[in-house]
Amino acid sequence: MKIAIIGLANSGKTTVFNALTRGTAETAAYSSGQLEPNIATVKVPDQRLDALARMFKPRKFTPADVQYVDVAGMSGGNKSGLPAAVLNYISGADAFLHVVRAFDDSGVPHPDGSVDFRRDIESVDLELAFSDLAIIEKRLVRLGGEITKMAGRDRDQRIIERDALVRLQEALEAGKHVRDIDLNEDESRLLRGYQFLTAKPILQVINVSDDAVNGSFDFSYDHRMSGVAVIAGKIEAELAQMSDDDAAVFMEDLGITEPARNRVIRMSYDLLGLMSFLTAGEDEVRAWTIRRNTPAVEAAGAIHSDIQRGFIRAEVVAFDDLMKAGTMVDAKKAGTVRLEGKLYIVKDGDICHFLFNV
Repeated sequence: MKIAIIGLANSGKTTVFNALTRGTAETAAYSSGQLEPNIATVKVPDQRLDALARMFKPRKFTPADVQYVDVAGMSGGNKSGLPAAVLNYISGADAFLHVVRAFDDSGVPHPDGSVDFRRDIESVDLELAFSDLAIIEKRLVRLGGEITKMAGRDRDQRIIERDALVRLQEALEAGKHVRDIDLNEDESRLLRGYQFLTAKPILQVINVSDDAVNGSFDFSYDHRMSGVAVIAGKIEAELAQMSDDDAAVFMEDLGITEPARNRVIRMSYDLLGLMSFLTAGEDEVRAWTIRRNTPAVEAAGAIHSDIQRGFIRAEVVAFDDLMKAGTMVDAKKAGTVRLEGKLYIVKDGDICHFLFNV
């Protein structure tokens, strides 16, 4: 899972990147026009894995992970679209984390003079939409010529694609996003390769001042596949550089129950409709990333294609049931360990052992 961190210059993007990744990237790295991104992979916090590790004492411990890519600051509302170098990095991302400035700092001027996080969100949304519109307009011109030269099924498919693109164009011009538009199966298939920016899930991260760390924040972002998180970026970046013990003391002083990085990472993970099933034993305790509503036979393929190909059945126990029983042996005695077939829909936190034969 790759998530691109985007936002206007001086929004605190790189500070948030450091907070999420425990990194030490230079926060002024892009002031000289540098476009090379900061990249880091972090582990998805999961207390269930910690509990399983205490139970099984495995030789190996492997959480799920997520990659964050911190790209250069955007100008906001640029009708010519994003620079090609930036577009190259973010078009392949699975989702966006948009860092929005909601703090005043006389030493860090805002690009538009004053701080207004709602305006900044709208400005970045426009820039993403302009990039999508440019792609659509270019493709519609080509389709116009192709349709007149085609016949039969090929022509019919191009017409479906054209009509779907026109609907998206009208929606974007009306202030909607591609992710807000319902597409049927044929339309989704034909448009899958476009990687529209406004089709990607997005988490709006409101970067507040240190004194607002525990304040209330009333804001909703009314688009599909989106969410809102509030983070005091500077504090969280400091916490990320501390030892666990020192961080715990600091958070207690500030009245923080957990680092915002944990919450934001989990929200990033959830935003994509992802979840984890777990495997546990003396060799390894591990989280495996799958999409929600994945059947057992496909979940087995996340571990190895041979397990999916030779799938016989899955031995499954819910995490809470295993914790209540205390051991796998006791869970089996209690009848909470089940045998499930190929079509069983794996649930978040299921502990699975797949039986297979190839």
